[in-house]
Amino acid sequence: MKIAVKIAFMAAATIPAAASAQEAGRMLSLDEAVAVTLTENPALKAAAYEERAAQQQRRAAIGLRMPQINVTGAYAYMAKDIGFDFNEMKGPAKDLAGKILGSGIITDPAIIQGIQGLLNPMMNADWFLKVQDRSLGFVGGEVTVPIWMGGKINAANRAARINEKTAVEQGNQTRNALISELVERYFGLALATQVVEVRQQVVDGVRKHLEDARALERNGMIAQTERLYVEFKMAEAERELANAKLQAETIASALSNTLGRESDWRPVTSMFLLTKVEDLAYYQDLAQARNPLLSQVSLKRELAQEGVRVQRADFLPQVAAIGGGSFYNYQVAGLVPRWAVGVGVNIKIFDGLNREYKYSAAKQTVRRVGELQNKAGKDIAVLVEKLYNQMMNYRNQMTSIDASLKFAEEYLRMKNAAFLEGMSSSSDLIDAELNLAGVRTERLQAAYNYDLLLAQLLEAAGISDEYPSYARRSDAQAILYDKK
Repeated sequence: MKIAVKIAFMAAATIPAAASAQEAGRMLSLDEAVAVTLTENPALKAAAYEERAAQQQRRAAIGLRMPQINVTGAYAYMAKDIGFDFNEMKGPAKDLAGKILGSGIITDPAIIQGIQGLLNPMMNADWFLKVQDRSLGFVGGEVTVPIWMGGKINAANRAARINEKTAVEQGNQTRNALISELVERYFGLALATQVVEVRQQVVDGVRKHLEDARALERNGMIAQTERLYVEFKMAEAERELANAKLQAETIASALSNTLGRESDWRPVTSMFLLTKVEDLAYYQDLAQARNPLLSQVSLKRELAQEGVRVQRADFLPQVAAIGGGSFYNYQVAGLVPRWAVGVGVNIKIFDGLNREYKYSAAKQTVRRVGELQNKAGKDIAVLVEKLYNQMMNYRNQMTSIDASLKFAEEYLRMKNAAFLEGMSSSSDLIDAELNLAGVRTERLQAAYNYDLLLAQLLEAAGISDEYPSYARRSDAQAILYDKK
């Protein structure tokens, strides 16, 4: 399978997703991840082998047009020699000779004595005329040249080419699905890493609030219940941080599985949102023309049509030229010819309506695949519309999420100041801290969903290879975790 992947490293494509990307681990841009996946992933290698197998099958179908040449050899030992047995005629022959000698026709004693002298050895001899020895063998060859098979050979070659194209489309489908899987796990790891930082900041903030609460409790400024509430939230924040770290480890393993390489990967290409993308009709038109699944359904219909031609060929005569000869003979009678050529014709007259029913079944298969093709085209169009609308929905949500983020940051600052002055409870402060963490996580999650839906949209449109170029667009807005 020929896979052309252009790797370009630009600053817009390698904006650090988070500060943790600079920590220990192997840096990995999205372009590098795509290149590694398309080189190392076992599923893509298997698809390449499938395509090569289809190529060989197509070449094998070409051989159906060629002469078939066989070399054969045989040795046989029969129960007896083949020939004509005249021993049963000895009696009548002896009687006839006696009658002739006794009839007086021959009177010369010397002649009579001579005939009797010849007659006795003849009667004692074996009157078996051998034509073929019981032991024989030969080495020879035969050639068969198909002249007209009713169109079966042409149909077989066309079917082999269709199967080869199907294997290519299956490879394209596998490649597109892998790119979507890579985006899901690559940005999934970027999201999980940043969520860990969000949870870590929550833990650090709650820990500071806990220290302040303990100091205020000692000074009699807050009740014990306020300090206990902060301790409860501290335990809850630590538990969520531990869960976030475990989730990040799981996604990292999944990313290594997609890449086909084990390493401590650190994504450096940030999640992004595009200010503008092509309209819905653009992707729907691409899907109808380039979606590998639709292409496979179309090829299946062509293959079904070839099946009709194969069944129709059974109604036509089949003609072949044949020839053969022997190269070496062992005790083979000279009466047997050493070579022969000819033409054979086979015409099937009646086979219990087997051909008629198979021909009808093949036509029904064409109709069935045609209906499936129509349905698949509509399903893909609906899928593209669904993915496009969901993607645009997340982009539109980002404006309100950014406004919520600004409010949550300011609200936390105000609650912190009020808490230090004793004008706000610890529960209000902790709730403000958790609200800010929730908004930040929601913002990252919205960006991740947008990127994942974009990958699935391009997969449905059959242009998954273009995904990295979308991340490098000038209007691609990097979505990062802001620690302030």
